[in-house]
Amino acid sequence: MYWKYVVRRLVYAFLTFLAVVFIFSALFNTIADRVVRAQIQEQVNGESRAFARQGTQRTQDQFVTWKAQRTAELYGMYHLEEPLLSRVFWRTIDTVSFRLGESTIIRSSDGQRSVMTIVLERIPRTLLLFGVAITLDLLIGVFLGMWKAQKAGGLMDKTTSIGTMVVFGMPPWWLGMLLVMFLAFTIPIFPSGAMHSTPTPQGIGYTLDLIYHMLLPILTLVVIGFWGISYTVRNIVLGTIQEDFIMSARARGVPERKILFGHALRSAAPPIVTLSVLGLLGSLFGGILFEGIFSWPGMGSLYWQAVQQNDIPVLMGNLSLTTGIWIAGLAFLDLIYGFLDPRVKVAGKA
Repeated sequence: MYWKYVVRRLVYAFLTFLAVVFIFSALFNTIADRVVRAQIQEQVNGESRAFARQGTQRTQDQFVTWKAQRTAELYGMYHLEEPLLSRVFWRTIDTVSFRLGESTIIRSSDGQRSVMTIVLERIPRTLLLFGVAITLDLLIGVFLGMWKAQKAGGLMDKTTSIGTMVVFGMPPWWLGMLLVMFLAFTIPIFPSGAMHSTPTPQGIGYTLDLIYHMLLPILTLVVIGFWGISYTVRNIVLGTIQEDFIMSARARGVPERKILFGHALRSAAPPIVTLSVLGLLGSLFGGILFEGIFSWPGMGSLYWQAVQQNDIPVLMGNLSLTTGIWIAGLAFLDLIYGFLDPRVKVAGKA
């Protein structure tokens, strides 16, 4: 039954996420232990200074004993005295339960050190930029692909196919540098980067300023992105319009436009939805080079910043959250595929 497949698929997704996080924890274990020990030392020193300011009377021996006991207590809390496998296991449990701890260097925009706050602050920025670009890619790509399929072999189909081969292979960061050079410096139409002007406008000006700064990176992504989608949609629809039910609709006198957008596009929906969801999920990882060129404070720039500054908690939080969302998105695709395409079978049953 379908609900059994749903439960099984969700369990597989969770186990996959658990295994990936376990691998991350094992890879970063040594550096993560070093970071936690440094944070514990900083916390104990801070508590010592607080006791001194409060005028707490302690002898030197009492102070040394308290400091050793407090350090041992915190070491036990973070399982630092346990064997390697146990430390990796507990770090995996903390990560899966989203207890990501505090960063060592990186701060959120309001100065917080919570890794969860830092990462969740960056995700909407990346989704906003890449999500808008992917939406425009899909709209342009689907309609262009349908048009190409309708007039397959024609002049427009041939010229756009050549354009796909030329443009689709361009790296976004390379095209981004060219557009920044021409449209931000040679002809200063757009800002060269960042998310807002300085000082940041207030009210409706804040939104308009954000849109203005998004235009150039979105233009770069759309110019490259819709060509491949249109070519994929063309090939999918060309295969679909050879089906018997399309021939039957044409024989009944159904208008060609309704056949394409009502019958062929609906049957081709599963792979198009797959492209959409995978593109949206892939945008969560951001683009390290792309966001760097446009100084966009998203997930890609956060990842590079964490690597440069050796901020392991932020790096682990970034990797684990984006990996979890990616696996959840793949599971979602599997679950909705049966609704999009009735021909798909689950567990060998129709």
